[in-house]
Amino acid sequence: MNDTSPTTPATGQPLSRVDGRQKVTGQARYAAEHAVPGVVHGVLVTSSIARGRIVRLDTAAAEQAPGVLAILTHRNSPGVPAYQNAQANNNPRLEGQELRVFHDEQIHFSNQPVALALADTLEHAQHAAALVRVLYEVLKPETDLSAHRSRGIKPKKADDYLRGQPNAYRQAPVQVAQEYRTPVQVHNPLEPHAAIAHWNGPQQLTVYNKTQAPALARQDLMRMFQLPEDGVRVYSPVVGGAFGGASRIWPQEVAAILGARLTGRPVKVALRRDQMFNLVGYRPYSIQKVALGATADGLLMGITHEALGQTSRHEEFAERIVDPTKSAYRCPNLNTTYQLVPLDLSTPAWTRGPGEASGSFALESAMDELAVALKMDPLALRLKNFAPTDPVGDKPWSSNQLRQCYERGAETFGWSRRPAQPRATRDGEWLVGWGLSMGIYKAERSKASARAQLFADGRLLVQSATADAGPGTATIMCQIAADASGVPLEYVRFELGDSSLPPAPGQFGSHTAASVGTAVHTVCMALRQQLLELAVHHPQWASRRLKPSDIILANGVVYPKQRPREQLTYAELLRQHSLMGLDLTREADKSPEQERYSGKSFCANFVEVRVHEATGQVRVSRVVSALDVGRVLNPKTARSQVYGSVVWGIGMALLEEARLDHRFGRYTNNQLSEYHIPVNADIPAIEVLFMEEPDQHLDPMGAKGMGEIGLIGFTAAIANAVYHATGKRIRELPITPDKLMG
Repeated sequence: MNDTSPTTPATGQPLSRVDGRQKVTGQARYAAEHAVPGVVHGVLVTSSIARGRIVRLDTAAAEQAPGVLAILTHRNSPGVPAYQNAQANNNPRLEGQELRVFHDEQIHFSNQPVALALADTLEHAQHAAALVRVLYEVLKPETDLSAHRSRGIKPKKADDYLRGQPNAYRQAPVQVAQEYRTPVQVHNPLEPHAAIAHWNGPQQLTVYNKTQAPALARQDLMRMFQLPEDGVRVYSPVVGGAFGGASRIWPQEVAAILGARLTGRPVKVALRRDQMFNLVGYRPYSIQKVALGATADGLLMGITHEALGQTSRHEEFAERIVDPTKSAYRCPNLNTTYQLVPLDLSTPAWTRGPGEASGSFALESAMDELAVALKMDPLALRLKNFAPTDPVGDKPWSSNQLRQCYERGAETFGWSRRPAQPRATRDGEWLVGWGLSMGIYKAERSKASARAQLFADGRLLVQSATADAGPGTATIMCQIAADASGVPLEYVRFELGDSSLPPAPGQFGSHTAASVGTAVHTVCMALRQQLLELAVHHPQWASRRLKPSDIILANGVVYPKQRPREQLTYAELLRQHSLMGLDLTREADKSPEQERYSGKSFCANFVEVRVHEATGQVRVSRVVSALDVGRVLNPKTARSQVYGSVVWGIGMALLEEARLDHRFGRYTNNQLSEYHIPVNADIPAIEVLFMEEPDQHLDPMGAKGMGEIGLIGFTAAIANAVYHATGKRIRELPITPDKLMG
């Protein structure tokens, strides 16, 4: 029999990933690796111009090449029904019309797909793609946001915001008003985007792809190809990094589906690295003006935040770039505006910390500039303007440990020893500076469902159509399920990444743990209740007239509280009732209570940099990241998420920039050898502090979102530290030596 001593909850333990062995041994199957019988290969031919139209498309030589089945173009495409039907193409997730793949001769951006070579091998498809000849009518592209900023228009889904008086900063005795810029940055996950599409019949489509949202991808494909709900299955059990770039259907998936329809065979299309710069989204360029006004003792009187972003001409993409500003600080007067400029580029996408990462760079840099103008410590300025409730609607926070983040982070970092004057600390040829920023990001919960199957041998399978793009979702779901059901963790398995499973939201927006975790908790608690009902009606105990509250379920066994030695395993309990198992599905939606609170995650970033005085080289030498993310479900995977945010933040602040040649609308560094990202030598010691205060209102686990929060504001902490080291303020990312030495 099992030990009857109290068991340690699985939730909150630093457990290794349940799928870790599969991934490191190569057993995990990514999008391009699924074995589909009869699959043929598709290679995209993309446009050499950014704006214009196709005048002539010569595929004759390619069609005669060895192993070629067909060359798919707009001339012979089977077509996407939604492209013809405006009503069917109404997509509640996206505003405007997404790129119509192989629909007509129009060219909207450089590297737009114009043909798909389909052949029996990858090499034959590559050879055929090289033989396709295209003649274009070329129009001058407009790809420079700065040059066309006067064409800004208000997005359909982003309202201006006003609290109190507009531009009230102008009446304040102390003012700062500056412009900040962030560049285009590309996701560049380790796994390239790919799709395998197979038509099992005229109304039956299976797609193996890379997606963060299997259920949403199925809905989008149903809409696009006008298929019944049971006519589409999206399968994506493993995702090799995504960061938002796998949050929707992209051209390579549509191309594979059309190619499969044209040839009658399953088709695989995998993107090259250079194609991923254009076809799967990116963080858009931004130009922002932030103006702050305060009293002489540092009390904020007015905030103005005006942001300008970019989108494609064929689709409107808006992000939450001004959202952090609305809620970050207590301020009676605040106004924000956000405009978009349509350009001859592909459509941007949600990118880790979507909008908030760019917007917080501007806001937190401006706060540091205000502290300098006030001759005030940057931490003291933030503490003075701490918001006890959400300034938007004056709602109480569901929880807020930001003060504790400041205090513990500052103590661990040694902030009290920071000299006020820039250029005050030197280590040989290196100038040393310390910087600070805060971060705020939404913490919310969406509707999700989960299925729990308890088998005759006592093993538990839990399923939900969510995804795991790297944070360890399957691991924490197993932990939640084990605690709620009483099944030992080693007997629990979690399945995801399949649209045929109970519907769940996509893994983005930092809400997977709260949303899917609540569904898992709900269905496993229902399973527990059924086991309790079976226990009280067990023949051996029925005569005692026990109530469910008289029964203990733990560690895979059940027994009466008063007779702990009379144990039955779950398997024995099922057998006694002649049951082969239990099978339940439950849905969990937002609770009405959530509407009364503002859910946010918070962080405080403390950064030390070293700047080489002679060359302008910047090194991040120390980081302390203090976070309020509610209850931490798994400290090991959670800490790894923060490490990832810090690494990306270093890249965003110092290295990453997709460079456009605006004459041709083409990226000039669309490869990893020239698009600079951090490597091991760029990463310092990172200390992560979790406040570990459960949120009592968001979900039953007490967790808040943490996938994005570690990145929010972090780039400003680096920029502020660079100013403290050098006395030079850099307001345009990335912070490169030429900007410091210029």
